[in-house]
Amino acid sequence: MSSTTAKLDTPLRDAILAKPDAILEDQGLMEALVSANERAMGSNIVDLRGIAMERMEARLDRLEDTHRSVIAAAYENLAGTNQIHRAILRLLDPTDFAGFLQALNGDLAEIMRVDSISLVLETLQDDGGVAAARMGEMLKIASPGFIDSYAGSSRGGPARQVTLRQLQGGTSKIYGDKADWIRSEACLRLDLGAGRLPGLLVLGSEDPHQFTPQHGTDLLTFFAGVFERAMCRWLA
Repeated sequence: MSSTTAKLDTPLRDAILAKPDAILEDQGLMEALVSANERAMGSNIVDLRGIAMERMEARLDRLEDTHRSVIAAAYENLAGTNQIHRAILRLLDPTDFAGFLQALNGDLAEIMRVDSISLVLETLQDDGGVAAARMGEMLKIASPGFIDSYAGSSRGGPARQVTLRQLQGGTSKIYGDKADWIRSEACLRLDLGAGRLPGLLVLGSEDPHQFTPQHGTDLLTFFAGVFERAMCRWLA
């Protein structure tokens, strides 16, 4: 051993010998040791073991990132499922249609964490707007074809039951005074049964990232199915 080789203080050396696993588990220390070993070998020697270790470390980092992403997605999905379950239970509470609409405007919006909920029903009756006004601002009446036009497929394909999209601002027909603040929305098409025109439940948010086309729609599709059945109960 060269006389110029650095020597460890006795207490430090004893501490390392007492707990060698602590060094093996410390990534920063291990990287420093490997680098020191490479410098000691010189530039003319290729350390294949060191290269393999670097590749394994990079692969481990990728696996850890994937693991964290999977865990985060699982928690997010669980939170979304619990949210939908709470919303469905709230839908089943009202004993009349007025209470049903009131739940949409109050507790349901809070549970779903949205800034606006609108229920759009198509009708052939000329006095539909008057009836809707008596039911409150939640209920919107539209002429036949409005829902296909508003929530239809942008690519000309079959319309999806749930459409998620970002906006620069909502339409006043749906959101009223809140229209300028809406930045994303979820449109849930409602099949209200044979012989009835379709309906549309629109969830609006001021957060542009609340509803985007990249998000999954399974939970909202399930919620729309429950909502349809609840609506049919009042329309029977």
